[in-house]
Amino acid sequence: MRLAEAPQPAGGKGRRPLRRTAIPDWHALWTAYRMHWTRRRLLLRAFRKRGQLIPVCDRTGQIGKADILGLASVRNEAERLPYFLAHHRALGVAHFLVVDNDSDDGTRDLLAAQPDVSLWRTGHSYRLSRFGMDWLTWLMIRHGHGHWCLTLDADELLVYPHHDTRPLPDLTAWLDAHGQPAFGAVMLDLYPKGPVADGHYAPGQDPTEVIGWFDAGNIATKYQPPLKNLLVRGGVRQRMFFAAEPERAPTLSKTPLIRWHRRYAYVSSTHSALPTRLNRVRGREAGDLPSGVLLHTKFLPSIVEKSREEKRRREHFANCALYEDYYDALIANPDLWCPDSTRYDGWRQLEALGLMSRGGWD
Repeated sequence: MRLAEAPQPAGGKGRRPLRRTAIPDWHALWTAYRMHWTRRRLLLRAFRKRGQLIPVCDRTGQIGKADILGLASVRNEAERLPYFLAHHRALGVAHFLVVDNDSDDGTRDLLAAQPDVSLWRTGHSYRLSRFGMDWLTWLMIRHGHGHWCLTLDADELLVYPHHDTRPLPDLTAWLDAHGQPAFGAVMLDLYPKGPVADGHYAPGQDPTEVIGWFDAGNIATKYQPPLKNLLVRGGVRQRMFFAAEPERAPTLSKTPLIRWHRRYAYVSSTHSALPTRLNRVRGREAGDLPSGVLLHTKFLPSIVEKSREEKRRREHFANCALYEDYYDALIANPDLWCPDSTRYDGWRQLEALGLMSRGGWD
């Protein structure tokens, strides 16, 4: 709101004290109104899509009051899931809520055998469910209210300052004590040295042993006023596939960890959320907050075959035709490494590079 002084009578006598009148900021009010109805629309979508989920094994009765929950929508991720589950269990995720989107590689059986996984399946469109977010939003409405919820893709591994010695419950306790309902992270694309499909990865292996390189310096940020979030782009995918049109490069900024309320909603994957206060997790407006990194394991040797499938299914981008060249480049088995590539060496290295921060959490 802007403030203006009320007009004063002429002359010295009879002068009234200065009075300040609030002038509404109509643009801010209109933006807030639009965001309010966007959030309601997204929650309604999730409610309507709940019927697309068929329970495979529902173990949600095991969820404790203080448990941190992990959520993911997956398809044909039997290769990644053993390490994904082990890594996030070690961090402190107590229970996983997973949607299997018609896998045919053993993913469903693998997940159903895990005692800390509740599993649903669906054959409906991943793209038309907002890339799985409608399904996961419903599960968070139903089971995540009041819990810290870590929402990830199967090719993302969360790391943060001291993650090797201080588990997630320590981090979330600090966030709670400081009245901070969300935790931000930047996605970091990892890749091998040499053609991407030429290596070998065994399920359960630490992916950084196979894809241990990343781009450290080509990161750019842009503030988006409507959602009040700081958008981050760059990395190897921008360098290799979107150098001529960097605005088309995938967004790297995410808010994967939120103390969930049934009235919250993610807007675009986990890149932004509503209400907008959930997006104050990085940048000057956020203040002295800790942040993390999502190690992105997309470029395991199976990427070439997965790219062929994604190009055929046309389920991973809103406008698939714009990304034909991107898929073709991946199918060609490129070498993403360059002399400026950096070898991954743990969270302290990422903090020194400015990719994550301890903030006030020491």
